[in-house]
Amino acid sequence: MAGLIPAADFPLETWFYEMPPCTRWWTTATVATSILVQCQVVTPFQLFYSFQAVWGKSQYWRLLSTFLYFGPPSLDLLFHIFFLTRYARLLEESTFSASTSTAPSTGILRRSSADFSWLLFYATTSLLLLSPFVSLPFLGSPLSSSLVYIWSRRNPDTRLSFLGLLVFSAPWLPWVLMAFSVVVHGVIPRDEIMGVVVGHVWYFFNDVYPALHNGQRPLDPPMWWRRLFEGRPGRHEATDVPGIDHDIAAAAAPEVR
Repeated sequence: MAGLIPAADFPLETWFYEMPPCTRWWTTATVATSILVQCQVVTPFQLFYSFQAVWGKSQYWRLLSTFLYFGPPSLDLLFHIFFLTRYARLLEESTFSASTSTAPSTGILRRSSADFSWLLFYATTSLLLLSPFVSLPFLGSPLSSSLVYIWSRRNPDTRLSFLGLLVFSAPWLPWVLMAFSVVVHGVIPRDEIMGVVVGHVWYFFNDVYPALHNGQRPLDPPMWWRRLFEGRPGRHEATDVPGIDHDIAAAAAPEVR
């Protein structure tokens, strides 16, 4: 009898596997890194980005680990994971993975994360280049801020609620979060500002520049990058993207100090 009863997925498992691949693995790596630090397997001093440590001592893992550590397990970490999964997922699902490719073996259309992964590559590279000038050892928060900014600019009609008190349109979200950081911490949030700058460059060259220069998109991923995710070029068709909920609640994400 037991074999006749279908096994139901746990809500957490369902939520995890419903995430697109880039968002899923970034979230997993973030949680795993925090747990490893909490268990004293590694220390934050082994994770932050240092130009001398990376290029002078060949500690190349810091190029990745600096984007994965948001602090020890805490409510603050939960806020960061919420923003990471929420807006990275929205971008990967509805904005960057709207194009599809055909699986050679089955002929079934499949989604691709080529565009979103290229965005992550651009953003991480830009933040690594800017980091020495602003003395930011951990770059996960600026990367998250870049994604929040891009999403907010691409959804100008979406209404958000901040702590249930303030209602505003999506383009104001990065600035509301900055103001909240200033009020809570009393310092200018350099990490969020740097993230907004990197995000705005991407937004300009992908959403504004093409309309002014005959559709040219200088920041589109090259063909060799697409082949890593889509295989050989095949039949491509556009698919309808589900509408975005216009009643999204935005929570505050305190910085890790």
